[in-house]
Amino acid sequence: METKTIKQVVEVNADPHEVYEALMDSKKHSELTASEAEISREVGGPFSAYDGSLHGTNAELVPDRKIVQNWRCEMDDWPEDHFSKATFLLKKTATGTKIEFTQTGVPEECFDEISEGWYDYYWTQMKTFFK
Repeated sequence: METKTIKQVVEVNADPHEVYEALMDSKKHSELTASEAEISREVGGPFSAYDGSLHGTNAELVPDRKIVQNWRCEMDDWPEDHFSKATFLLKKTATGTKIEFTQTGVPEECFDEISEGWYDYYWTQMKTFFK
């Protein structure tokens, strides 16, 4: 299977702690995405978002600075047992937080939809959430 890497950088008007909590707190993540999310705050613990259509496990957690997840999406072209690696690096800026996002191992046939999805379903939502 051919895979690709997504690299995106976005700034939001919130401090790194608020961004970390929006991504890692089940209730806040559910509010952010207007869908059901259940997120463990433990390394090795499971997470699911968007009513279970996104799920995986936490690989590395550094509060307010870094989240690494083994990540998959329930979509037709995504191979059943394949997980990508999603990394969120949170860096404080003068106006909020810069999120440096990298997702490796994205199946080539899913790349465009997943890449667009981060903007449509996360970054745009965060900018509104933190206004």
